[in-house]
This record gives sequence, C-alpha cells and structure tokens, in this order.
Amino acid sequence: MPGVDDLLRATARAEERHFWFRGFRWFVGPLIQQALTGRSNARILDCGCGTGANLELFERYGASYGFDRSEVGLYIGRQLNRRRLVRASVAAAPFASGAFDLVTSFDVLYSLEEPEEHAAVAEMFRLTRPGGHVLINVAAMEMLRGDHSVLSHEVRRYNRRSLARLVTNAGFAIERLTYTNTALFLPLAALRTLHRRRGLAREAEAQGEIAVPAAPINGVMSAVLFLESLWLRRFDSPFGSSLLCLAKKPLKRQA
Repeated sequence: MPGVDDLLRATARAEERHFWFRGFRWFVGPLIQQALTGRSNARILDCGCGTGANLELFERYGASYGFDRSEVGLYIGRQLNRRRLVRASVAAAPFASGAFDLVTSFDVLYSLEEPEEHAAVAEMFRLTRPGGHVLINVAAMEMLRGDHSVLSHEVRRYNRRSLARLVTNAGFAIERLTYTNTALFLPLAALRTLHRRRGLAREAEAQGEIAVPAAPINGVMSAVLFLESLWLRRFDSPFGSSLLCLAKKPLKRQA
C-alpha cells in the first residue's frame, strides 16, 4: 500500500521528537503499567506495529513482539535493530491463542473497513490470555477530520460510544476509556475546519501534517501534553483528538 508506506516513512522521521508522539507515550505509559502490574516477564504484542517503535515502550516489562503488513515499516524497524517483527494482517496474526498478557493497537483500527475492523478486534481477543489486557488508541471526533485524515487513510473517527461498543462486543470489559490530546482541541478544531472548507489536501501535500515543528514550538507543545498526561492519571477527558481504551479479557468461568 504505497500511501501507508509513505506515512510510515514520515512517521519514522518524526516519532522520536514530534510533540504528538511524546504525548502519546506519556498517555499510554501509565496504562501499560496498570495492565502489567504484578507480572514479571510479560508477553506483549503490538498489532499493526508500523516500524516497531512502540516495542521500546514495553521493554521493561518483558518480551515484546509486533507485526505489520507493510514491508517498508518492517524494513525500517529491522534497520533500527527491532528484531521481533513479522509481516501479517491484523485480522490473521501468526501467534497462538491466549499467548499475550497485553495486546495493543495504536492508530490502526480507524483505517480499516468495517468487516476488517471487527475481525481485527476479534483477533486481539483471541490473542489475549484470560485475565490479560488490550490497549487501543484511535482517532476521535468526526469534527476533527482534516488533512491528516488523508495521510492516515481514515475510514472513521470514533467517539466513546462507538469504541466502547466495538470493544465490548468482542468480549472485553472496559477498565479505562478517555479522550486524549484535549489540550490541542481548540487549535486542531479551527485548523481542520479550514481544511474541510477549502477541501482536504492530496496525500502528497498532507505530509507536512507529521513534520516536526520548529524546536521552540515543539518544546512548548511537548510541555503542554506532559501536563495533560499528569492530569489524565486521575481524571478522564470529555473530548480530544484521540481515544485511549484499556480493557480486560475476562477469566474463564470455573467449571
């Protein structure tokens, strides 16, 4: 998929320093810790891992694995010495049922057509051990559709109800569901309203959406998202550009 490959190349250039990726890591870190508290040598799987950068988030907890269908993303990851990467579809992963303590999907589901979206979440349920967790991040709020939506091949943006329904219908029990990037909401809403009014950019022109801003701007935005991440440790946000969900696979019933 040439468009997805272009996105992965752009992401690889930005994911270390861009304020959005820094904020994302601050948002998901406490939920990863919550899911894996009390477990040593956990097994973690990232579904649709792109370049495999997120596997570095999991290193302190145990063995992490990732898969993606993009050869470009996997090639970039292997060039960066990320080794536990395989090529596969989110709807058919080459791993045993119940093999993982934590299964993640970060900014993947919104780019899938509905049948594959449901198949992907069902596959995540299969891969998670009973009592294990799934952690999902998706684009949120249709009013925030803009040029970035072209770059990321968005099929939909979610709200709390639609993501909760998707996750619980697969069999998971939700433990945490919150919007993130709330601090960015007003400028994003204004900017993306302008995008829609003038017509969304072509994919090649949308690459700037993921470019790292000038250092002073990037530093300020990083600080703003860090402060938001501290607030999110205690409270849920009522709106934002992303939705983050931690859910648990119920234990099997006792015979």
